[in-house]
Amino acid sequence: MTTWEYSTIPLIVHSTKQILDQWGADGWELVQVVPGPGGNGLVAYLKRPTGTR
Repeated sequence: MTTWEYSTIPLIVHSTKQILDQWGADGWELVQVVPGPGGNGLVAYLKRPTGTR
């Protein structure tokens, strides 16, 4: 059975692609993007199988 680790990261609008590409290269999969606290900015939720580094 696969176990997962999770991370949340703030997204900077003018470099969203570069941020997500970097995390993707490290094995993270984007799960969801939601508005940040108070509606400011965006927050990305990511996951990857444990043991992936």
